[in-house]
Amino acid sequence: YTLAFRMGSRRHIFTTFAPFLLVLTHGVSVQTMSILFLVNALVNTYVYQKVGKLVPKLGERTILTIAFAATALVIVVAVPLGILLTRPSMRKVAPYVLTVANSGQALPAYGLLILFLILMGQGTNTVIWALVLYALLPVLRNTMVGLDQVDRSTIEAGRGMGMTKLQALTRIELPLAVPVIIAGVRTATIINIGMATLAFLIGGGGLGITINSGLKLQQNEVLIVGAVMVAIVALTFDWLGALAERYLKPRGL
Repeated sequence: YTLAFRMGSRRHIFTTFAPFLLVLTHGVSVQTMSILFLVNALVNTYVYQKVGKLVPKLGERTILTIAFAATALVIVVAVPLGILLTRPSMRKVAPYVLTVANSGQALPAYGLLILFLILMGQGTNTVIWALVLYALLPVLRNTMVGLDQVDRSTIEAGRGMGMTKLQALTRIELPLAVPVIIAGVRTATIINIGMATLAFLIGGGGLGITINSGLKLQQNEVLIVGAVMVAIVALTFDWLGALAERYLKPRGL
């Protein structure tokens, strides 16, 4: 590991710790992990010698910031809104709200970015709010579906035991809906990461700069590095979402 670390694998956080993820998830042996680190170091050294100047130094950080901020805002907006729309008094409003949420998915990704560019100007904040609207629907719909599929008799049993409506929501409905809600969050996260590669078009930075540079300069190494980095970020976030789904759902489900 020391040899691999000194040879350059420390330059990229995702590829450096990828063998650790394999060990944790698949029980890879120490010998296999050592080989992975060595291959990892050789690949990193080659890649950074060939395309290091064309890879933006803050590319990974920018795409992580954009994806994390957009997904966090989507959760803050969509989950409470989904809970509200599943209450009996608000069900009449639900179709209209879903229509507005559908507008983000109806527009092409590039067109939505241009629309927000006109409204808010260039910058990372513009990209984040565009992604919030674009990824709002999966979390909102999954929250509503997850809460609606909870057995009514289970809720009534809780109410019969003396629970208030809020207690029934927090202790019965939400825990049972967690797997469906997190599935929507995972979908929204992957959507945000994929769309964040277009952030450079309106001054938002990100790994799209690397992919675009590879296309313009006809450098396949640069293009592959940018695409692989985006894929690694997406798979890492999806893996974290799978862990959250596994440990947050109630036991027995």
